[in-house]
Amino acid sequence: MRDHLKEIIENRRLTAVFQPIISMRDGHIIGFEGLIRGPSDSLLHSPINLFKAANLNKLSVVMEQLCRQVVLETFVKLGLIGKLFLNVSPECLLKPDFKQGETLCYMQNLGINPDQVIIELTESQPTFDYNLLREATTHYREMGFEIAIDDLGEGFSGLRLWSEIRPDYVKIDKHFIQNINQDPLKLQFVQSIQKIAENAAARVIAEGIETQAELMIIKDLGIDFGQGYHIARPSSTPSVIAPIEISKALCLPGITVYPQSKSLTQNTISASRLLIEVPVVTPDTMNEEVYKIFSESPALQAIPVVKNGTPVGMINRHMLIDSFSKLYSRELYGKKACSKFMDSAPMIVDKDISIQALSHLMVASERRYLSDGFIITSKGEYIGIGTGHDLMREITQMQITAARYANPLTLLPGNVPINEHIDRLIHSQASFVVCYCDLDNFKPFNDKYGYRRGDDIIQLTGKTLSNICNPDCDFIGHIGGDDFFILFQSADWEERCQDALSEFSKLIAPFFSASDFAQGGFITADRKNEQVFQPLTTLSIGAVRIEPGIFNSHNEVSSVAAEAKKRAKAIHGNSLFIDRRHYCNETRDCHSTEECALIT
Repeated sequence: MRDHLKEIIENRRLTAVFQPIISMRDGHIIGFEGLIRGPSDSLLHSPINLFKAANLNKLSVVMEQLCRQVVLETFVKLGLIGKLFLNVSPECLLKPDFKQGETLCYMQNLGINPDQVIIELTESQPTFDYNLLREATTHYREMGFEIAIDDLGEGFSGLRLWSEIRPDYVKIDKHFIQNINQDPLKLQFVQSIQKIAENAAARVIAEGIETQAELMIIKDLGIDFGQGYHIARPSSTPSVIAPIEISKALCLPGITVYPQSKSLTQNTISASRLLIEVPVVTPDTMNEEVYKIFSESPALQAIPVVKNGTPVGMINRHMLIDSFSKLYSRELYGKKACSKFMDSAPMIVDKDISIQALSHLMVASERRYLSDGFIITSKGEYIGIGTGHDLMREITQMQITAARYANPLTLLPGNVPINEHIDRLIHSQASFVVCYCDLDNFKPFNDKYGYRRGDDIIQLTGKTLSNICNPDCDFIGHIGGDDFFILFQSADWEERCQDALSEFSKLIAPFFSASDFAQGGFITADRKNEQVFQPLTTLSIGAVRIEPGIFNSHNEVSSVAAEAKKRAKAIHGNSLFIDRRHYCNETRDCHSTEECALIT
């Protein structure tokens, strides 16, 4: 292998290929990453195999130097435009036999200016001497080069490397780009990187874009540049113009729909969040001393009993004080061990148990645990206690927060994602249609058939409305109860709404008794306990087209949508009301009163 490597180096049997990097604003090529390939008839054709073999045979510095020369020569020969991203491994920069200035000298002979080249640090093993690396990158900057770090999120110390050398460009590893349109966690990671980059004055490049959906998400996130097979594969003769379909897609109005988390449980929140440090006693502690602790701490409801670091019981405040209040009880038991009054079977949980699991355990256990609380341990060792009150408060807050982000009944996005998407649409200057969907006569249905059947109708409505949406560009959310919001960018939105009404009218029939459905309604008692005939439950949709520059926030959009929904509900049966008025930018008043109501 060593002889084969030497033969490759001596005969310069390497080929340079280039992959374009484009602006995510309009698709124009801002530069190319220079990549290398070994001989096509060799096991070392792959760059991974080539550099691995060179490193094992202590030829990595020589091999990298040759690779840079071949890339630079080919870049000039092909007459490529823009920046050249030149791969350099940090470990090679730090090796004693690395000749500083050799790359610059070679570039000058080729007529390439340093400000045209970005030194791209490609990490293949841990980097420990950050001081030396910082000196090396500073040296390159002083010569006029810019610095980029490659594969952020994949390497050994990407964030540390970013912090130490403050690069001009950051390339996000392809793992976080692939399927980002389906993965909320990857989306959040990339958003965080983008935010850090803005504060650090760095430009972000998304690597590994392989689908149109990934491309559009990256565009909407405001990432500066993109690279990947969907744009162009590495080539020995690359085009200097991006594919026309890519440029057209990036210039289209509108936004994509971000992936939404379907999970309402926050299993990452554990019992350790509820941890309280309180005084502890041993089984031999006298009851009088325990009583004194309670007296000095009025808010303390229970005291854990711990022996050699292991919890063995819990003493309830009211039990001890009630016992001491009895005649001669304090004199009789005050100087005796507290083990007499302790609960020898307290609830003991590990600090890592999830809040949800702890809640289920508490509900399934005896009522006394809710007032006594529970002991929290770490690997069996006592570390503190938690109270039932704090547990219930945390669970309630989690449910409120979850409901704001996703409705627990339909798992559709809740108020916060709805508002965020409206604001994104407004900010992007996109035209869209907001549809406020609501069930008619839903409360009487609940009164007659029960809330479980009512929940079934709400789920049916959510599914029916979801089915008519294009998941790539239409956003559906569940405000709560029987109210839904759809934000359409699909051009055929009106037809989709009609399909929803038609489908709903078919699917709703089995929810009524045969006699009620036949007569078109049912009898229920009103607030005055009088019998009233209620029509069958139907679906109303109020629609408003939102043009760019008219509305400034989700609150304004919600207001006009609510008015359209009100007009739709005034129409008997399954209905679509379209507000066709033209709103003024300054007053939001209407220039025209033209309106249209379509009924099915």
